[in-house]
Parts: sequence; C-alpha cells; structure tokens
Amino acid sequence: MSIRVVIFSILAFVPSFAHAETPKPCRIEVVEKGSGWPVPLVELRTTHQMRFITDNAGVIAMDAPELMGRQIWFDVIGHGYGVPKDGFGMRGVRITPEPGETLRIEVNRMNIAKRIGRITGAGLFAESQKLGSNLDWQDSGIHGSDSVQNAVHRGRLFWAWGDTTMPNYPLGIFDMSSATTAVQPLTSLEPPLRLRLDYFTDDKGRQRGVAKMPGSGPTWVTAYVSLPDKTGTQRLVGSYVKIKPPLDAYESGLCVWNDETSRFDLLRVLWTQSDAAPKQTPMPEGHPALWKDAMGKEWVLFGNPLPTLRCPATFEAWQDSSTWEVLKPQETLASTDGGKVKPHSGSIAWSDFRKRWVTVFMENFGKPSVFGELWYAEADEPTGPWSTAVKVLTHENYTFYNPRIHPEFTPAGSPVLFFEGTYTKEFARHAHATPRYDYNQILYRLDLDDPGLEAAQR
Repeated sequence: MSIRVVIFSILAFVPSFAHAETPKPCRIEVVEKGSGWPVPLVELRTTHQMRFITDNAGVIAMDAPELMGRQIWFDVIGHGYGVPKDGFGMRGVRITPEPGETLRIEVNRMNIAKRIGRITGAGLFAESQKLGSNLDWQDSGIHGSDSVQNAVHRGRLFWAWGDTTMPNYPLGIFDMSSATTAVQPLTSLEPPLRLRLDYFTDDKGRQRGVAKMPGSGPTWVTAYVSLPDKTGTQRLVGSYVKIKPPLDAYESGLCVWNDETSRFDLLRVLWTQSDAAPKQTPMPEGHPALWKDAMGKEWVLFGNPLPTLRCPATFEAWQDSSTWEVLKPQETLASTDGGKVKPHSGSIAWSDFRKRWVTVFMENFGKPSVFGELWYAEADEPTGPWSTAVKVLTHENYTFYNPRIHPEFTPAGSPVLFFEGTYTKEFARHAHATPRYDYNQILYRLDLDDPGLEAAQR
C-alpha cells in the first residue's frame, strides 16, 4: 500500500472523531443532612487515590472516564462533616456516576460551627462552572491569602492579608494585599458564599501591596483599627513587623494609612533587633476591640486572642507608648471535658445578642489537629474571667489559625456570629495540600442560640 493511500485512509476517519462528543461530567452535590445547605471543602477520594473536592456551591464535576457507569467507593473527608463508619471503620459512600446525571450525597455536621465557604483564592465556583452554573462569578486572580486583618474605616470594611500567593509566584505579594467591601458584605447568611472583594491595584490593574516598609523581607501589619484624632478625623492605623527567614521578626513599628495614596506610611520604628535588644518590645498587635469602661472611658484593646495591651481609643494615644498599658491575659480556660485549653491565636468581640464578650480561638497543641481545633467562650468583661470553652470546629490533620470574628457582618441583636481563619497544611503532620483551598480564608457561622454552646453561656 502506498503512503498516499495510507494517509487517505487515516483522513477518512477524522470526521467521525471530530464529531464525537466528550461525555458530560456527572454532577455531585454534597449537602448537609437536615438543612440541605451545600457544603464546601468536602473531599471524595477513590480507592486509587483520585481526589475530588466540592467548591463553594458544594458541587463536584466528576469527569474521570474510568469511574463512569460503575459503582464507586469514595472516602468522605470533610473536616467536621462526614458519614457514619461502616463495619471496617471506614467513612465513605458507594455511588454510580453517569455522564450528565446529578447525584446527591448527604453528610452529617459534627461541628457546632457551620462552614459557609471560602473567601479568598481561585476557583471558588470552578466545579460549578464546569457544569454551566455560576458563570457570572469572576475570581480575583489571587491564589492564596494568609491571616486576615479587618477594620471599619470611613464607612467601608478594610481587609488586609499577609503573604499572598499569585499565579506567577508563590510569594507574589509580601507587603500586605488589601481590599474593601461594604461593612455588611454578605448577600446571604447561608451558603453558597459570594463575597466580592474590591482590591487595591496598580496602574495595570494588578493587586498590589499596601505596606512597603524599608528593609528586606516580608512586611506583616497587625492591629488594624480606625481611631479619631483630635480634630475628629478617623485615622486607619496598624503595627508592622519586618520578617527574616525562617519566620523571625527583626524590626517593628507603627504605620498610618494614607487615604490619598491608599498605602500605609511608616510613622515610627519601635524596635530593631540587636544584641542589646534581642526581643520585640510590647506594642499594639493582634485583633483590636473597642471598649467603654464603667467610667465611660473609651479604650482600644489589642490581643491574639485575649487582650494583652490597651490604650485610650484616640489616634494620639495610640502613637504615644506612655499611654499603653500591658495586660496579663488568662493563660488557660476550663474545657467541657473537665480539662484545660490554652489559647494560641484568635479574637474577641462584643455580642449584642448575648450581651457579653465572646471569643473564638485556636487551641495551642490540640487534638486531633495540632493547630486546627477552635473553641468558643464568653465573659462579662473583655479582660475576663472567661467561661468554660466549647469546641466548635475540628480538622483532620490540617491547620486553621488566626481566626477573626466578624461582628460587622450581621445586624445588632442577631444570634448569628461569623468568623474566618486561614486553612493551611503548614504546621500539620505531613498533610497533603487541599487543591485551591490551601493557604486561604474560610468563613464559618456560629448560631449563638445553639444548645451546643450552653456550657459557655452559664
């Protein structure tokens, strides 16, 4: 047979291949049993280690050809959401994916906190979009955001994150990416979460850092708060640290937001590491909370989670270290199991519904995850004493640190309390990074009238 005839024979088959349709994915919806709410961040894992993870709509676009048309076992891994164990102690389901069909998996919520969705990162609705829904959603272009700071300033809610992962480099922004939203930015108190962030960008429309302080290494800004100056003008302020490898601070100071340039300006260096001054001096850090004492005096409290420093709630007092009062926070809280729990990071806020101060914090060296167990407690005063702590969130060998309460998200008197934190494999034991979710912010909801919180409310 000549070469010309062989080529002709091959070409004769091309039209049939060209018109063959790619099988449609199988739509898998993961919902909470009882409420029917979609559950983001639920992983389905096959016996040959394929991993499929729900997006913010609780959806998976199952497109693996070898799984179609046959019964498949999936391990269900949900960080506080799951299914009962079988006789061998395995938690999973058997389903039969078919192209173009929709299957639903119900999972039980073991956490008191309810997962609402991922705030930052890429592919928030990627699985849904493969199936033709949520096509109006556009991601920000940022891939990862670490440790949020928030402050209400001049009618907007300001957001800032530490090291930020971009598509073109793991440490794409290392001097605080930032955005704003409305003070109450949620369109719904239920999932799916669709929170649009208005990022500060450069002249090419790319997200940029807002706290470029002199010196090498990343800049981290903490203790975001808006305070009035002597003229009554609100000033957005923060404390910064400069970081050297591996994660050591070598300088700290105060910075002030410039409303004209939309950047932080250096106000004053407080400490530079040296043989004479090896350790950082006390300064405002963590998450601030405004408080009026029994005498009617306004204070701003700084802590992570419980207050470690306070000063009068004015711009002038904030920058005058002679007005700073160092506080000694409660080292441990009683837990519902009769033991003690030591806070590591977190925040406090006033609850208008509870008429008390509340805290959500990450436990120091918890179980089953070393830095992924979160607790809730209450107090009559922001300095304590704090009530019995109730565990509200757990993780399976994964880290969830620096939780920040969002009292701004809901109207006064609402029983709903939101908090977010950073979901990351860092500091876990050989954890496998969760695609898209790793090193990003995830939002949870606590219903303060939930009977599971009663031990903290006595």
